[in-house]
Amino acid sequence: MPRFSVRWMVAGLLILLVGGAFFFCEYLIYFPTILKCAWPKISHARGGEGIDARPMDSAVRAIVLSDTHLLGAVGGHWFDKLRREWQMERAFQTALWLLRPEIVFILGDIFDEGKWSSQMHWEDDVRRFHRMFRHSTDTELVVLVGNHDIGFHYEMDWFKLQRFEKVFNASSTRIVTKKGVNFLLVNSVALHGDGCPICQSVEKELIKLSRDLNCSLQHYPLFRVSDAGCTGQDAAPPEDRHLLFREKYDVLSKEASQRLLQWFKPRLILSGHTHSGCEVLHDNKYPEISVPSFSWRNRNNPSFILASVSPGSYALSKCFLPEESTVIGVYCSAGACLLLLLLAHCLWMKGLLQCLSLCLLGKHKSL
Repeated sequence: MPRFSVRWMVAGLLILLVGGAFFFCEYLIYFPTILKCAWPKISHARGGEGIDARPMDSAVRAIVLSDTHLLGAVGGHWFDKLRREWQMERAFQTALWLLRPEIVFILGDIFDEGKWSSQMHWEDDVRRFHRMFRHSTDTELVVLVGNHDIGFHYEMDWFKLQRFEKVFNASSTRIVTKKGVNFLLVNSVALHGDGCPICQSVEKELIKLSRDLNCSLQHYPLFRVSDAGCTGQDAAPPEDRHLLFREKYDVLSKEASQRLLQWFKPRLILSGHTHSGCEVLHDNKYPEISVPSFSWRNRNNPSFILASVSPGSYALSKCFLPEESTVIGVYCSAGACLLLLLLAHCLWMKGLLQCLSLCLLGKHKSL
């Protein structure tokens, strides 16, 4: 076989190997992973008075995700930004295309450095968010505020809060209604009950809205001692589950948690902040689901919640995204194959040259 043909064949194999690994890891892998997910059937629902007889198309199809933590200009390395943001963009766009939700909730900590970013950096972060989480008019996107967006309770101020609310058209306390289902959205950063001006404003609005609702969404979880009772593949690591939570930092205070439960008696509470999954039953009747982080930066196996919700009941399922370790493993395998192919080519070429040298040497001696 001519040498140039071998080189072209090796070059083609290298391009196929590298291109195939890249295409699979950066595009294709999201499709089979998310195709495993399906909207839960309302007939398997909980949280209502018996079985809800409404057909599936009358239930609200909602995706709930949390803690995207878009990296900022201060602590975010450019490659870390590129890698994590591309992962979230592809996961979100693939989920929208395959699952067709009617509404998407993001439970706070949209940005990693919103609590201190300058106006210029803030505008850049917002631009990137809108690019990554673009959506059609058929899907409503609802964003809640988190402590990394405006600061912890002692850091937040009216300027940062209003900057966030203006961009996302999101007041601190509001109700979003879809097909007769009421979703209560709460700025839980302002629920510490210490009389701060923002806290007083939020609490007054909550009292006005006080009535039975279908679902409550917020960033901070309600008070719990730790994650000791949490199980599942997206729960906190075993060595971290018994670490005690700090009130007003890791979880809401006992007082604020009890006020929310007494005011609204929600059928379901969805929260973020911990970056891990957990299911808790408060007062033996109020279920709370902690939604894990959507970003590889916070966990190897991000996920989101699929919720089918009607006025009478709800059903939930969890959709896991590709694991970062799987993608790294594919790239490492492709790299190993690439090295083996190059090594085989070099050895083959070396052997061919030796054969040619021996043939030429034999002819020279015979002369």
